[in-house]
Amino acid sequence: MDVIYGLIPMMLFFGFLVVVVFIWMAKTGHFDDLDGAANRIFMDDDEYPEELKPIESTPATPSDKKTETLGSDPVKKT
Repeated sequence: MDVIYGLIPMMLFFGFLVVVVFIWMAKTGHFDDLDGAANRIFMDDDEYPEELKPIESTPATPSDKKTETLGSDPVKKT
């Protein structure tokens, strides 16, 4: 029975926290466009405006010595 005296305030606190997080997410626009991401798979890449196109990475220039630095130690790639 003594455990219930600790659980009730803890559950009230977590319930209040969930309500506060939900209100914050609603005000910052997390629930504005729920269908856009689901329908984006049906669109062609050519129809995207320039600012929405994914950035294509350029291939690295080949070199005879492939090294990659992690911190201060060079690591040789094979």
